[in-house]
Amino acid sequence: MFDIGFLELMFIGVVGLLVLGPERLPKAARTAGLWIGKIKRSVSGMQREISAQLEAEELRQKLNEQQKKLDDSVRQVQRDVESIAEPDRPAEAPEKAPAPSAEQRLDDALARARRAPSEADASEAATPNADEPTAPSASDKDASSR
Repeated sequence: MFDIGFLELMFIGVVGLLVLGPERLPKAARTAGLWIGKIKRSVSGMQREISAQLEAEELRQKLNEQQKKLDDSVRQVQRDVESIAEPDRPAEAPEKAPAPSAEQRLDDALARARRAPSEADASEAATPNADEPTAPSASDKDASSR
């Protein structure tokens, strides 16, 4: 804080001794030491508070950046889902009927996704059953000969 050397301290001590006298000098030195200690503690407390505020501000900025990234990701996913949910329409279809809402498009996409497994089950029913004997394929013959 202050650049005070030994010579300056000695000069202050001699002046203090001459001004205050030997009886009051120890009490004045003790009082000055207490004040200096209080000042140092106050400055240290302020430094800690400033440091804590700076860290809190940095965390707020990082949190805001992460929130922006998350919002962008959510918007991107929403656009992707909407583009998947949106069926291929002819060019003249939007003019004749109003466009369905995003919620309706998502419901339609879910309905199509639910129908897709049931269609796959129907195609599996058309294939031969595993219990029925079938002619062995060439790879089956190679495997059995080993």
